[in-house]
Amino acid sequence: MTAQSNAPIIIKRVKKVVGGGHHGGAWKVAYADFVTAMMAFFLLMWLLNATTEKQRKGIADYFSPTIPVNRVSGGGDGSFGGDSIFTEEQLAQNGMGGMPREPSETGEGIADSGQADDGEQAETEALQALEEMLTGRSGESMVSELAQRHIVTQVTDEGLVIELFDIMNEPLFSENTAVPTQIMVELSGMMARVFSLVENDVAVTGHVRAQPVVLTTNTVWELSAGRAETTRQLIGVGGLAPGRMHRVTGHADSKPAARNPMAIRNNRIELVLLRSDK
Repeated sequence: MTAQSNAPIIIKRVKKVVGGGHHGGAWKVAYADFVTAMMAFFLLMWLLNATTEKQRKGIADYFSPTIPVNRVSGGGDGSFGGDSIFTEEQLAQNGMGGMPREPSETGEGIADSGQADDGEQAETEALQALEEMLTGRSGESMVSELAQRHIVTQVTDEGLVIELFDIMNEPLFSENTAVPTQIMVELSGMMARVFSLVENDVAVTGHVRAQPVVLTTNTVWELSAGRAETTRQLIGVGGLAPGRMHRVTGHADSKPAARNPMAIRNNRIELVLLRSDK
């Protein structure tokens, strides 16, 4: 054995130190949270300064889980609670398809038409003001938020059309009867107070959903007419003068509001503040 083989083995360990290395990324997460919070704060300040009280309430309602996103129902019976993307196909049905009258070609006719147009415009503006009071678009509403879900309004050539309709688990009348529920009594009283602000005549029309064909006796005509008559009586109790009631009719299931003829959306009462020339 040689002397070299008996020499001790020396192991040299070199520790490399790199200056300026990172010391973890926790601070980046904290900084990102801080920047996000500041951005949200400044966005909130900007919204408070750039929006009206009505717009701020709409934003608050959107983020509130206990209030529907759409405070006033669009009247649909599906998941969206309003009109579909094919609304334009239904304009004639919901009363938006009317065209303005053309004036007479004679000079006298044009003058008379100008005066008539001024009167119609003033009446339309009055009806639109009532519509805004019902829907709350003017900032204040004469109807509670719960009741608003049952109302759809539209100014048409006939006048201000107000539809009161059933909602799932919230009917206006007891099933298959003309006995009003509490919400219908409340709505009728509100309608009477609104109608007292103008002098237009009122028309009441009852509509119901289709009944199964297996029934031996179909009562849709009697039911729609009975509900219209009950509504007339409720509005009369609310203070509407009897002389202002122009007509009370029942259309049964002949004019459904929803594509499905048996949908509860078809259970509705239509109130019309008629224009003075109707």
